[in-house]
Amino acid sequence: MHINDTKQGYILSPEYVEPSFPAKYFDASYWQQKNAIVGTKEGRATAWFFKHNDTVNVLKHYWRGGIIGKILSDQYIYTGLKNSRVYREFLLMCELQKRGLAVPQPIAARVTKSLLIYRGDLITSAIPGAISLCELLQTQPLTDQNLSDVALTIAEFHNAGVYHADLNINNILFDDKGKVYLIDFDRGELRKPALDWQNSNIERLQRSLHKEAGKWPTFYFTPDNWVSFHTHYMDARHP
Repeated sequence: MHINDTKQGYILSPEYVEPSFPAKYFDASYWQQKNAIVGTKEGRATAWFFKHNDTVNVLKHYWRGGIIGKILSDQYIYTGLKNSRVYREFLLMCELQKRGLAVPQPIAARVTKSLLIYRGDLITSAIPGAISLCELLQTQPLTDQNLSDVALTIAEFHNAGVYHADLNINNILFDDKGKVYLIDFDRGELRKPALDWQNSNIERLQRSLHKEAGKWPTFYFTPDNWVSFHTHYMDARHP
């Protein structure tokens, strides 16, 4: 991974990307001025989809959640680059891509710091035609193949020792060919495969299904779907 030391902080890029990545690329207004914004995704914060060199990328800014987020918003305590959430997520994504796991391609990341405070941004490739599992469940029932694909993908990550800190149905995406990806590896890490944290991940996923099912007037997920998913997952997970 390249680390470019700037006056304002650091810009990170994978080994295969030029290290002189312009800071202006992390500013959504720059892409707006170039009429390059092709879409947005609303969540806790806006993700900006922009077109550059005939490819679509996603720009996200790091925002705090919960009660502390109402006070500090996007500010984090700086204790060194390698301790920052930005560095850790970017490094993890580079490693996951190197291992051939289904994650968006990491393009670049930025840490800007001022005294003891830092802020962060991340750019990844966009997944073609992406639709989240949450969005899909609002429009149609899942096939057994869908359930199997999701289960096998999660099992593949778990077998590789990948802990996802927020495994929920908004962070599971299908591309335009039906391939399943996982996104948002903030606070994720590589661990020794173990049943406790793997089961905790799956329980978190189940809670997100129940939570989202209560939010939408139409939501196509049944207890039998969960049994099918869990069976596929357990069959694929290594001891």
